Amino acid sequence: MGILDDAKETVDAAAKKVGRAVEDGIDRAKDKVDELKAEGEVKKAEAERDAVKARNEAKENLRD
Repeated sequence: MGILDDAKETVDAAAKKVGRAVEDGIDRAKDKVDELKAEGEVKKAEAERDAVKARNEAKENLRD
């Protein structure tokens, strides 16, 4: 029975290690998605800022 118990423990430890590796991979993927979303939001905000600035400049030029 000792060999079977050892084998079970080894398989259990390996399964836990694989499970942790998968969870780490999922966490990394989620972090990357969050990072890309944040970059997209920054670019959108910059584009909106530039559009407002251009619109305000155009209005100012029409007033002159």
